[in-house]
Amino acid sequence: MTTGDRVTVGFPRMHREPSEHRDFLPPLVGLLAANGAEVHVESGIGSEMGYSDLDYTAVSPDVVVTDEDDCYRQDIVVVLRAPEGRYELLRPGAILVSMLHFATRPARVRMLSQRGIDAISLDLIRDDDGRRMVENLRSVAWNGIASAFAALERTWPELGGPRHSTVKVLIMGAGRVGRHAVEFATKLGDDARNDAYTRAGLPGVEVVTAGRNLTSDREYLKGRLLMTDVLVDATARRDPSTPLIPNAWLALLPSHAVICDLSVDPYLLDAEPRVVRGIEGIPQGNLDQWEFPPDDPAWDRLPPGVPTGERRTVVSCYSWPGVRAEPCMHVYGSQLAPLLEQLVTAGGLDGIRPDGRFHERALWRGSLRGWVASGEAEAHGAPVVAGA
Repeated sequence: MTTGDRVTVGFPRMHREPSEHRDFLPPLVGLLAANGAEVHVESGIGSEMGYSDLDYTAVSPDVVVTDEDDCYRQDIVVVLRAPEGRYELLRPGAILVSMLHFATRPARVRMLSQRGIDAISLDLIRDDDGRRMVENLRSVAWNGIASAFAALERTWPELGGPRHSTVKVLIMGAGRVGRHAVEFATKLGDDARNDAYTRAGLPGVEVVTAGRNLTSDREYLKGRLLMTDVLVDATARRDPSTPLIPNAWLALLPSHAVICDLSVDPYLLDAEPRVVRGIEGIPQGNLDQWEFPPDDPAWDRLPPGVPTGERRTVVSCYSWPGVRAEPCMHVYGSQLAPLLEQLVTAGGLDGIRPDGRFHERALWRGSLRGWVASGEAEAHGAPVVAGA
């Protein structure tokens, strides 16, 4: 894999929407340099969080400040969000470490294989008990639920007033995101708001969580929507080709209701099998805009054929943790540190054993090689050649 005697690692910036301020921080860069890697960082990295190039070069003489293209030419390339439009900058045999979401991006899986890129999907790196090791799911729930209650204060004028009634929240999904969402929903999304409501003697929040046994019960869901003020999608669907909530059902929600999208699945209607949103016909947001009232133009920009006739205010962000950039990157950096350290000291994926030490096994589970070997690639409509 390596271009020379030393492993090289590139940290390009993401170049996403203007409000995407996240970059990996100096401590992670310094750790990899201390383990023998030559680390290339793109000039301006961390600048939106108040860091300078000097903050990165100060951690080691083996840190090189360079341009974006050079960062993508290294042996290992680490970038948080999938680098759409830049895959051609990677050389065959390079390792791309990113949030690649193999299960819902079959075309991406095929493209990576065809280009000969040894990918590791951060969202698939799991421990021996199947728990994700690189995640900020608490921030997903925190930022999403906080945004939902901020929107609800605008859509429901009675909220917080003398006629304010108990807020009813339905959370679809009982996994880790769903469990965090319960915590923040009971606090009205924000400690300060919760304290203010408590001091005023206002009613609290009733939270109902629906796991798979209830999200598959159509009559239950339809009945529940009639009394739901905040509808939260925190599901990880086994079949992403079918919505849990058809667009027509949104008419059952009160007119002031807010939909909180924490799953943020894409619309991939041309994929086989296709991928649709868990709640049909809602927009997908990003860090520039995550709130969409019913008259927002984003509804009309959805793919043709997606029904949008029934609308409620939606909060949705592809990168919920990025709402608070620096705390988010401290979390990701600390989680990634032992994994990237293992990858560097092993000299790349060729030195990673599926039955090796703890971090080796975790890296293998997150790799495209492991995805193919497990049969998941074919099961999700993206058959590729193992090791390609």
